[in-house]
Amino acid sequence: MVDIAPGGQVGIAQIGVTGLAVMGRNLARNFARNGFTVAVHNRSWEKTASLVAEHGDEGTFVPSESVADFVASLERPRKVVVMVKAGAATDAVIDELVPFLEEGDIVVDAGNAHFPDTVRRENALRAKGLHFVGSGVSGGEEGALLGPSIMPGGTRESYESLGPILEKIAAKVDGVPCCTYVGPDGAGHFVKMVHNGIEYADMQLIAEAYDLLKQGLGASASEIGQIFAEWNTGDLESFLIEITADVLQHVDAATGSAFVDIVLDQAEQKGTGRWTVQNGLDLGVPITGIAEATFARALSGGVPQREAARGVLPAATTPWEITDRDAFVEDVRLALYASKVVAYSQGFDQIAAASQQFGWDIDRGAMARIWRGGCIIRARFLNRITEAYERAPQLPLLLADEYFAGAVGNGVAAWRRIVAGAALHGVPTPAFSSSLAYYDGVRAERLPAALIQAQRDFFGAHTYRRTDRDGSFHTLWSGDRTEQDA
Repeated sequence: MVDIAPGGQVGIAQIGVTGLAVMGRNLARNFARNGFTVAVHNRSWEKTASLVAEHGDEGTFVPSESVADFVASLERPRKVVVMVKAGAATDAVIDELVPFLEEGDIVVDAGNAHFPDTVRRENALRAKGLHFVGSGVSGGEEGALLGPSIMPGGTRESYESLGPILEKIAAKVDGVPCCTYVGPDGAGHFVKMVHNGIEYADMQLIAEAYDLLKQGLGASASEIGQIFAEWNTGDLESFLIEITADVLQHVDAATGSAFVDIVLDQAEQKGTGRWTVQNGLDLGVPITGIAEATFARALSGGVPQREAARGVLPAATTPWEITDRDAFVEDVRLALYASKVVAYSQGFDQIAAASQQFGWDIDRGAMARIWRGGCIIRARFLNRITEAYERAPQLPLLLADEYFAGAVGNGVAAWRRIVAGAALHGVPTPAFSSSLAYYDGVRAERLPAALIQAQRDFFGAHTYRRTDRDGSFHTLWSGDRTEQDA
């Protein structure tokens, strides 16, 4: 039995966790289960005491009531994992810790921080001789306990000390840890942000597939759940498909109805999707699938607008009459797979653009590899993405990889049938539709952007380039319309 009196032994813990809500609590337990002596601390002593009292038999915990005792109980270089709410709370904890830390110590923010905050904190702590590691952690409560996907940024020096510990507690796929060094300062939290953006797109696409099957077939939630369970045995195998099948087959105990039918159709969000979209705009990267998924959540919560539109806006649709059920189900499956590939392709483009802009040198193949297990978007086809970047580390477009070009190409006809059918019959598919539009846009020989640039030159003298010679030009639209070198 562990002594839970406050005040730990000096310098014996290999890693510390402060912030013992569910995620912090489970991470601490994960460290302890893997043989590490873990210092634990929380603003409320009751949470620290209850962790040790309830789970002290899982390993060695060193509880402390004060920050001073907590830091003193850690061996050097001290490694402190902060698991508190992003924003001001994180800054407050860091400010409490810093006076007790010494040069070379490592502070790890394992929450969902916005990456510019991580860059700021890393700069501030580096000036004090400390290492600050912004680390994405994906997998939710279960992943934190049983093995998450971990995306640490910061200095390479800090990873040399911290990495072996994180790799040991991370999920494993084929014996390979779902953890690797991502890059300097904000790189880890940036990659986690994009991971969450892809998660938004993935969830929206799955929801649209469910709605298509419901509207097109008139199928019950349980029947659709069985379809998803079947899909989870093939190329679509993933954590999100698996839990979708489970949710759809769940029955509400209070009403006897399908659980999904009694849940209010207003999806909430914590902000990482918005951050991803905002950054996509800043970088000029078309992450249209992620954007539409984020806006779809916002639309679902726009109650006044939806109430004003319901029964007022004309539909001009006809009932969807499916003559071949199996063919329709297969079309939805193929469209879902193709749209998912687009979402991941766009996300990896965003990572590449940020890596170049901020000098992070992020290995996209390594990111795909550590997302194969532990995290929310873990999926069978991440193996294929890993292989694609192994073949071509500087691959400019994931969709253009030989495997994905073929896999998506096999489903294009089905994709078009589904998107066209949804439009004709009034079923909203913003993520399916925008993904197909992106696919057609990126593969087009020529885009109408030529007209847009000509318009910009007409009203704003913004210049244009020509297809037949180098240089920039401007036409005197209000004059004799002669062309000038710009």
